[in-house]
Amino acid sequence: MELDPIYHNVGRRNIKDTSGPRTLNLRQDEGKDEKRRGSRCLVLMIVCLGLICVLLLVIIIFITAERESLFKSYKNSAEEFNQIINSLQDNYTDLTQKKLELETRVRDLTAEKSQLKNNFNSLSQKKLELETRVNSLTAEKSQLQRSFDSLSQKNLELESKVTSLSDELTREASKFGFFFISSELKNWSESRQYCRDRGADLVIINTEEKQRFISSVIKENVWIGLSDIETEGRMIWVDNSPLNRGFWCKDQPDDYEGNEDCVELFPTKGPVNNWNDVSCSHKRKAFCEKN
Repeated sequence: MELDPIYHNVGRRNIKDTSGPRTLNLRQDEGKDEKRRGSRCLVLMIVCLGLICVLLLVIIIFITAERESLFKSYKNSAEEFNQIINSLQDNYTDLTQKKLELETRVRDLTAEKSQLKNNFNSLSQKKLELETRVNSLTAEKSQLQRSFDSLSQKNLELESKVTSLSDELTREASKFGFFFISSELKNWSESRQYCRDRGADLVIINTEEKQRFISSVIKENVWIGLSDIETEGRMIWVDNSPLNRGFWCKDQPDDYEGNEDCVELFPTKGPVNNWNDVSCSHKRKAFCEKN
């Protein structure tokens, strides 16, 4: 700012004085001034260049430091990024494995669900069948209950009839004596001994009335107290009385093969003529009479 007046004054002098010895002095002064100004400018330029260099050096140092910081930050960030990538990769692997496990579990649960559904349907079907069976059994039970009630009523009626018949039988039996039948099948001799052990003997039948009565109270073949064991062809009763009247089946006695010495009563042949001679070793029940 201070140089402007100097340049201004010099201009004026050049305009006013354009010739003479003063002009040379002025030019010399101007040369010196220009040198001084050039030196100043050079110094100023050097200073500016120095400042610029210092500034550039500071900038370079700052940039270098910043670069190192950025490099370290980048390195750290890269390491962190790699760690994150590795962690994410591990997590991805774990998640993939868990996904596979879950898919397997889902398939297993789906299959289990299907099996449970099938079991449920099967149980539902069985339940329906059981309900149908229960209803059928309930109806059958009701029918059986009605049948039981009917049979119970009939049983009472039969018991009444049996009592009546028993009374009648007792009255009829009192005409001939006391009778009973063995529960086991034995041969003729064993059957007679069975009766004797009980104070009785095999029955003696000497009237048609007694014959009819005995035939009416038995349903299976029984031994009676008649045989020709002692004398072949001569039938005698167990009390050693001879046979006066027999109630034989047709064509009996025939002593088949000479081995039929004992007499059985055969009720299914009819109420009267139902005697038959058989081997004494055959097994029959004993019809006992106790006088």
